[in-house]
Amino acid sequence: MSTHVKRAFKYRFYPTDAQAAELSRTFGCVRKVYNMALAARTKAWVTRQERVNYNATSVMLTAWKKTEELAYLNEVSSVPLQQTLRHLQTAFTHFFGKRARYPRFKSRKKSRKSAEYTTSAFRFRDGALTLAKMAEPLDVVWSRPLPEGAKPSTVTVSQDSAGRWFVSLLCDDPGVRPLSANAKAVGIDVGLEHLLTLSTGEKIANPRHERRDRAALAREQRRLAKKEKGSANRDKARLKVAKVHARIADRRRDTLHKITTRLVRENQTIVIEDLTVRNMVKNHRLARAISDAAWSEFRRMLEYKAAWYGREVIAVDRWFPSSRLCSACGTLQDRMPLNVRTWTCDCGATHDRDVNAANNLLAAGLAVTVCGAGVRPQRSTPDRQSATKQKPSRREP
Repeated sequence: MSTHVKRAFKYRFYPTDAQAAELSRTFGCVRKVYNMALAARTKAWVTRQERVNYNATSVMLTAWKKTEELAYLNEVSSVPLQQTLRHLQTAFTHFFGKRARYPRFKSRKKSRKSAEYTTSAFRFRDGALTLAKMAEPLDVVWSRPLPEGAKPSTVTVSQDSAGRWFVSLLCDDPGVRPLSANAKAVGIDVGLEHLLTLSTGEKIANPRHERRDRAALAREQRRLAKKEKGSANRDKARLKVAKVHARIADRRRDTLHKITTRLVRENQTIVIEDLTVRNMVKNHRLARAISDAAWSEFRRMLEYKAAWYGREVIAVDRWFPSSRLCSACGTLQDRMPLNVRTWTCDCGATHDRDVNAANNLLAAGLAVTVCGAGVRPQRSTPDRQSATKQKPSRREP
């Protein structure tokens, strides 16, 4: 296993007026090239059943720059334009591999504003970062140090909906290496009342970041709704709404980073449940709470950090009846409504619903490591059913 991993270090910066104008032009050109290339590839397939690859769209870009209508593409660095064609190629690769849906056009108002620069389009010397077509380095706030001797291979500049500017530097981080192995294992049951319940009995409170700012968000959204569309005042009101959303997202991300880093450092094996969050948020009564808990982001962070530090994350089948199964004797209860938080089994054992579920997940995950049962998706048994799959219950959380 390689001891070096590619890691992105993200910083906030404050551009001058000239730099902001140049980057805004670049964002617009990147979006234009992406949409034109996507339209060309779609048309070629619909009309001639022809697949257009990256090389063909690169030739198209050269021709577009020579036209009078698109001559403005020459005013920005060519590297971000080439990179957006590579991103489009990656999107089509994922689509044909059935890992994603068909690529969509980028919207001027809704799509993320970003541009990617490779080593030929930026200069990084003595802590100063200068992009192509710019005379001065960016005013970056170095909130944390880069790895010693780091040489960024890619720089991505972006602007969020709240108007904040960020630069992300991708470089090797020799400080990320596998931790010493230990015998600790933990099962984790996610929830809403408590964000996480561990098999050790520990419960981590749900911060409910969105609820803390719900009144402020509602106030700014009411003010936004009263502004005339297309007016400068509406733009100012939209920015205030975006800043509230950004504050909520920042706090949520910070909390998840702290929790996942701690779990990965303390445990060798981490067992979670393979939930389909995109289906769960269709429940309109719980959609806001589930989205605020960010279970998918928690799992994503847990998995990539575990890969960095040599830990193992096991996802148990979503139909595994973790809440209805007695962790003491293995008896399966017929039903377990959500309002039942504590229950007593026929064997006499009294269970906290969430702790019991976490213990059952841990046992199922450890069984996977011992007997090799599949977990995502589970297809190890002859009848193509999960080795731990039981009768599904629509009342199971």
